[in-house]
Amino acid sequence: MRGHCILSHGFESGPDATKVTALAEVAQRLGWTHERPDYTDLDAMREVSELGDVAARRQRLLERAREAAARGPLVLAGSSLGAFISGLVSLQVPVAGLFLMAPPIRLHEAHPLDAARVPTAIIHGWHDELIPADHVVDWARTRNARLHLVDDSHRLSAHVDASADAFAALLATL
Repeated sequence: MRGHCILSHGFESGPDATKVTALAEVAQRLGWTHERPDYTDLDAMREVSELGDVAARRQRLLERAREAAARGPLVLAGSSLGAFISGLVSLQVPVAGLFLMAPPIRLHEAHPLDAARVPTAIIHGWHDELIPADHVVDWARTRNARLHLVDDSHRLSAHVDASADAFAALLATL
């Protein structure tokens, strides 16, 4: 085993979503164990916020990440809100790397994305209707992150294979 990957799905998605499933297949092929937490119950909690219970989502990932990091190298990966919580959790648990798909750089002004200074790869759509590509470019630049900008929207549905390839490239460097 090379390490463990925790793959966090986006808001109103699920652990069997196309992108995190593709990442799980890559991790398996490259000798990494993996898990895909289910946050759908927390996403449905609209009485907390329009994005569900983000704090509970972060806490769920934090608990799993602490357990996994105690066993060996850990990589956090996520899509959209899953990328956001992966970044935040990386500040609290030692991680070997981060893989962020369509990361919300500013969930809202009070909550900008922050993350550990570890090897980071990002894939983002030029035509993301929720998160301007310029925000992601600026954020990635300050960290010297590997950034893949693609001709796609927020869902990155036309670039599942490109996302898997970028994730494989990150894992190969760790």
